[in-house]
Amino acid sequence: MIAACLLALLSPLAAGRWSRSLLLHRWRSPWTIWTALALQVVLVQAVLPQALAPVLHVATYAVGLGFLWANRRTAGVLVVGAGAALNGVTITLNGGVLPASPSAVAAAGLQHDASFDNSAVVPDAVLPWLGDVLAWPQPLPLANTFSVGDVLIVLGVVVAAWTGTGPLRRAVQGAPEPDAVATAAA
Repeated sequence: MIAACLLALLSPLAAGRWSRSLLLHRWRSPWTIWTALALQVVLVQAVLPQALAPVLHVATYAVGLGFLWANRRTAGVLVVGAGAALNGVTITLNGGVLPASPSAVAAAGLQHDASFDNSAVVPDAVLPWLGDVLAWPQPLPLANTFSVGDVLIVLGVVVAAWTGTGPLRRAVQGAPEPDAVATAAA
């Protein structure tokens, strides 16, 4: 998911464009998204008490959705928010874990250990079709499972990355943007 979002953010560069509206955007409450991401890293990397990990997982979505709400007028953010909301609701209804389908887990070749898994096969899952039912299979690099919500998140990042792009050449050479020329003439 992180790799897909990074590719989406960098995709305008491959077309010789840069996302001036995204890169120059003044984000509201940026500390909230960094807090949510830091907590997600702790969840995945640290060994936490079994009762704390699911609660912390749900909390990361609440904090992340707060950031998305504060920035809802930015292009693509509502699509990212819809995907995050689908994941967050599904995680909440399944005790802090995003349910994964056994076939997607097998296709991705994932092995789960005794530590907390933010996505796992859950018996009697609630809304299982919104869980990790899709797979980026082995032997492809970064094999993993993903959800419909994850797809929406990546699509929202694509929209955000491409909205308001401009030619990279103009940005590198320091030439004024056409909007700046029109404003100066007025």
